[in-house]
Amino acid sequence: MKEQITYDIFDKVDIRVGTVISVKKNEKARKPSLVVQVDFGEKIGIKQSSAQITHYYNEENLKGKQVIGVCNFAEKNIAGVISQVLILGSIDKDGKVILVHPSQKSENGLPIA
Repeated sequence: MKEQITYDIFDKVDIRVGTVISVKKNEKARKPSLVVQVDFGEKIGIKQSSAQITHYYNEENLKGKQVIGVCNFAEKNIAGVISQVLILGSIDKDGKVILVHPSQKSENGLPIA
């Protein structure tokens, strides 16, 4: 388990629901990755991520899917892609990412508490 944090620290993390609007391979990445654009609604807008999620996901099964993302990380250049959001998922015993998503269709931009 990681270091214990206070609610005040957790409250600084902006986690929201969004819908994947485009997906393509990140050809320059050392490890197989996808460039994913996610619509987080009117207030947040569209954010991009380079995500190592190719074991279970591709353009066909990811486009239109709702995901959960951390929206207030500083931008990071990952193999030539400006990554603006961290898409959340669980990591199985083999290191493969299984995306976290709402169990019901949700409005883009709704906060996660």
